[in-house]
Amino acid sequence: MKKLNVCMGAILLLSLALEAFAGSGNRTISLNGKWSLSYWKQPEQPVVSPAAIQKSEVQTIEATVPGTVELDLLSAGLIKDPMVGNHVNELRKWEEYQWCYTKSFQAPRLEKGQRYQLFFGGIDCLADVWLNGKHVGSAENMLIEHTFDVTDEIKPEAENLVQVIIRSAVLEGQNYFLGSFSIGNFPSEESTFIRKAPHMYGWDILPRLVSAGLWRKVELRTLEETRFRDVHYMVAAVDTATRNVRLYIDAQLKMPFEKFDKVKAVYTLSRNGKEAYKGSTIVFSPAFRYIMELKNADLWWPRGYGEPALYEAKVELVEEDGTVLSTDTQRIGLRTVQLERNEINLPESPGKFCFIVNGEPIFIHGTNWVPLDALHSRDELVMDKAIEMAADLNCNMIRCWGGNVYEDHHFFDLCDENGILVWQDFAMGCTFYPQRTEFTGAIEKEVISVVRKLRNHPSLALWSGNNEDDIALRWSLQPFNLDPNRDAVTRKVIPSVLYEFDPTRPYLPSSPYISEAVYQKGCDEKYWPENHLWGPRGYYKDPFYIEAQCTFVSEIGYHGCPNLESLKKMMTEDCVYPWIKEHEWNDEWVTKSVRRFPAWGKTYDRNNLMINQVRLLFGQVPSKLEDFIFASQSVQAEAMKYFIEMWRGNKWNKTGIIWWNLRDGWPLISDAIVDYYNSPKMAYYFIRNVQKDVCVFINDAKDGNHPLVAVNDTRHACEGEVEVTDIGSGQPVFKGKFHVPANGKVCLSSLPRQEGQGIWLIRYKIGERKFANHYLYGKAPFKLAEYKRLLQKTNLYTVK
Repeated sequence: MKKLNVCMGAILLLSLALEAFAGSGNRTISLNGKWSLSYWKQPEQPVVSPAAIQKSEVQTIEATVPGTVELDLLSAGLIKDPMVGNHVNELRKWEEYQWCYTKSFQAPRLEKGQRYQLFFGGIDCLADVWLNGKHVGSAENMLIEHTFDVTDEIKPEAENLVQVIIRSAVLEGQNYFLGSFSIGNFPSEESTFIRKAPHMYGWDILPRLVSAGLWRKVELRTLEETRFRDVHYMVAAVDTATRNVRLYIDAQLKMPFEKFDKVKAVYTLSRNGKEAYKGSTIVFSPAFRYIMELKNADLWWPRGYGEPALYEAKVELVEEDGTVLSTDTQRIGLRTVQLERNEINLPESPGKFCFIVNGEPIFIHGTNWVPLDALHSRDELVMDKAIEMAADLNCNMIRCWGGNVYEDHHFFDLCDENGILVWQDFAMGCTFYPQRTEFTGAIEKEVISVVRKLRNHPSLALWSGNNEDDIALRWSLQPFNLDPNRDAVTRKVIPSVLYEFDPTRPYLPSSPYISEAVYQKGCDEKYWPENHLWGPRGYYKDPFYIEAQCTFVSEIGYHGCPNLESLKKMMTEDCVYPWIKEHEWNDEWVTKSVRRFPAWGKTYDRNNLMINQVRLLFGQVPSKLEDFIFASQSVQAEAMKYFIEMWRGNKWNKTGIIWWNLRDGWPLISDAIVDYYNSPKMAYYFIRNVQKDVCVFINDAKDGNHPLVAVNDTRHACEGEVEVTDIGSGQPVFKGKFHVPANGKVCLSSLPRQEGQGIWLIRYKIGERKFANHYLYGKAPFKLAEYKRLLQKTNLYTVK
């Protein structure tokens, strides 16, 4: 590795890879691939220019874009894999470094009226961008896209040099004063003013890994003189019976003045290659609206409730001689979405929290979505697999958690195609954010960017201000009884942007949301229509869970140990077993629990959840690792199954459950049902059974009898046959036929409470399709060996 006095390092020439840009005539040159990466400790006055780099002692390695500095350091052999053992703790020392990405490229010559634009899909995070030695712009937000007009700086058909100088987010965070609200909160005080993914500073599901880099694609774009700046599709009305739709199309463009009153905007709507609508209008101004009246249209529906029909929507700017000047093509769905909710849950007026699509109430069964990777440039590598699993589990909603980044179009495209509704938190969580205009102005810019980018996706069903910020005030300053409704970010800035840019989509200020009505009642959880049910994390049938009064639960989960093969991947060989040495958890299991700072020492709480939960269900904790894994996964699987069945069994009194969570973004011990290596735990298969559109299951006994319940989450009535058998004795318990109305629920029978312990096997048939489920009856603790034997006899799951 060489020491260099300039940031340029070894200059890598780029082969021009020209491709169509949104079908508009614009061209792009990909700047992805090999770059050079220089780094140095940030001085008291940070380096912000190439000239200042020359006075620094820097080192340079090869880099890959999209990427992160950690992945480049790993490739260069300078760090160990942070996914393994305690290695992530060794990244702490790199937090004080600055970084400079450098690349050379050639640009095509511009035609009359064209402009050059430098595009960054994601810069992490505080950066200055230079081109050919000239400053072209700055970035202060990892979470949004950045564009810079570089027409005056580009040298056509010659070598150009782009440099991105990134400052230390940790050191720069020291420059901001924090109010009392922000100090003492979770996750970290230093992160509140810096617009990075909150989880990077450490969370209970992800390590402290304060990354940096060019984590999404980089492009040089050639923009045409006449071009669309924005096209927004809004469904104003849907008649579900006739399938008549009113569609608003709002367009904004850039065009020479002399072309106004002459150029036409031509609108085409197509599905499966067939034209469904075509119309046109003369363009009189740079911003205009067109209204389509569609007859017998195919509507977009969430999973179970109908087909997620998608249309290709195209707008063209066409000159009088037929020349197409610019084209905008997008994929849209025709649907309306509402959130029927009220401000407070009272005995005389139960709280409402129900999603309604095309006038139809939707019972939600879905998952929380956390980072796919702690190093976000790798998110795309597992995106398709993760959505494939969500669809396999029949999730009809994904809640994008506020500690994450905003997912890119590919995620939303997949949700559009699979009929998965998306609840999108804005990227804030578990703290109270600054109220000063310097911060709120940055949030306004972020929200505008994200909303304009994503609002045409039919899957996007809800904007939520944040994750748990309202209740964060209760954690940090509870005695002072502060009112979260005074929060300027979620009560003023965000709703003002949405009112202007996305008025048809519902907004929830926080999750859970403490309304003014709830605040006046003292903020007790019993008043919340929507809640996160974590609590003591004890036995899954404790009153905390079964007596929860919220209508909708948007977080609920249970710990489960990963599979043995995954434990061997995430830990060094000597630390896989025993997990406890001399009455203390070994240190790698503590790191994987997660522990934010090694200086905290031994922190056991998260792993002790597994120990306690296994003991509660099975009476003892196995000492053999394989048996412990099976016991822990069984507890998680039974708990998650129980939560979903409890909620579905009370359909319409309860309106949805979004469990925590589908997949880990780092190798750890967690509530996820699929680990970082895409290895499912037992809960995956249990949940897949109980999230069928039409499902038959048994709820816990009431007044001495177990309700045998059939739920139908479709818009069509359903008939079938069901048989319940005691798997231990082979004795029949119930046999009969059932009819469930569309989008309804029926109690098929009341099964007498069974003495002792055992498993009932539920087999049911709908048409020619056969399904099965099970119910664990009796009071805990159960004998682990007997539970395993009976579960094997059901033949529903692979039991190791």
